[in-house]
Amino acid sequence: MDPHLEPGPVAEEFAERQQALEEQLLSPLAARSWPADRLVDEADCGLRSPLQRDRDRIVHCKAFRRLKHKTQVFVSPEGDHYRTRLTHTIEVTQIARTVARALRLNEDLTEAIGLGHDLGHPPFGHIGEAVLDRSLAERFDGGFRHYEQSLRVVDVLERDGIGLNLTADVRDGIACHSGRAPAPRTLEGAIVRLVDRIAYINHDIDDATRAGVVAEGDLPDRPIEALGTSGSARIDYLVHDLVEHSQQAGAIVQGEAAGAAMDELRSWMFENVYLGEAARAEHGRIEQVLTTLFNHYADHPEKIPDRGGAPGSSLDRRVTDYLAGMTDRYCIRIFEQLTVPESFAA
Repeated sequence: MDPHLEPGPVAEEFAERQQALEEQLLSPLAARSWPADRLVDEADCGLRSPLQRDRDRIVHCKAFRRLKHKTQVFVSPEGDHYRTRLTHTIEVTQIARTVARALRLNEDLTEAIGLGHDLGHPPFGHIGEAVLDRSLAERFDGGFRHYEQSLRVVDVLERDGIGLNLTADVRDGIACHSGRAPAPRTLEGAIVRLVDRIAYINHDIDDATRAGVVAEGDLPDRPIEALGTSGSARIDYLVHDLVEHSQQAGAIVQGEAAGAAMDELRSWMFENVYLGEAARAEHGRIEQVLTTLFNHYADHPEKIPDRGGAPGSSLDRRVTDYLAGMTDRYCIRIFEQLTVPESFAA
C-alpha cells in the first residue's frame, strides 16, 4: 500500500499542524516551509516539510558522501583529527542552526543550506578551485566558482542528471553562500554565508596549530584579545555577537568590533596558513595533478566516464563536472594511472 495514496491520521494533519506552529513560533522575518517552490512540481511528503525533504535529499546524495574525502585545508594529513570538507560542513550547519533558533528563524532551511553549501567544492580545497578556474580561463575562456558548481550539483548532476529538485530558498542559499556571490534572499541563507566564515577561520586555526604550521603564540594579538584565546571561545563570542546585533538590526550582521577582529584574523590566516610556506609547497604538486588531468580529458573527452555526469553538456562542463566531483584520493589515483608506467606501479 502506498502511504501517500492512503495517508494515516498523522500524515493527514502534519502540514496544517506544522504551518500553525511556524506562525506561532517563528519570527515574521523567517522564511516559511510551505508552499514548496520547486523547479518541477511534486506532491509534498506527508511527514516532512519541503525543507526537511530537501535536507534528506542532500544528506543521501553521492556528492555529500564524497565530502569526507575532500580537503578542507591540509592535503592528506597525517592524523585522524583534521577537518575534511564533510566535517566542516557539519560544523557550519550546527553553528548556523544555533543562530537560526536564537533568532526564531527557520532551522530546517538553515540546515538544508548548510549541508548543501559545499557540494560543488573540487578536490584539494581552495587550491583545487584556483587551478580549475585558471584552466577553464586559459582553455575555454571560462571560470570556476565552487558555489556555482554546488548549485549545478543539486540541479543537474545528482540522480543521474535529474537533479534533486530542491526548493527555491535552499537553491538560493547554496548559490549565494560565498562572499563573492550575490547576497542571499533569505535571512537563513545570510546566516550560513557568515557562519561559514566564522567556522572555517577558527577551525582552520585549530588544524594549523595541530599540524605545527603555526603556534598559538604566533596568532595576532589584537583579534585574539578581542575574540578569545581558544577556538571554542572565539566561536562562542562571535555567535553571541551575531545574534544580538542581528536581533536589533532585523538583518544578519556582526558588531563592528567583532567583524573587524574576525577580518584581521582571516587576513592573517591567508598570509600565514592558506598562502603560507607549507601551503605553497603543495601548490605546485596539486597544480600539476589537476592541470594534467584537465588537459587530458579536454583533449580526449571520449575517456570521461559517464559522459561527465550530464548528458548533452558542453566539453568544458563535462571536464569540469568530472574533475570537480573527484575526491582527493580518487584524483591522485587517476593521475597515477595516467602518468606512472605500469611496471613502476607493480
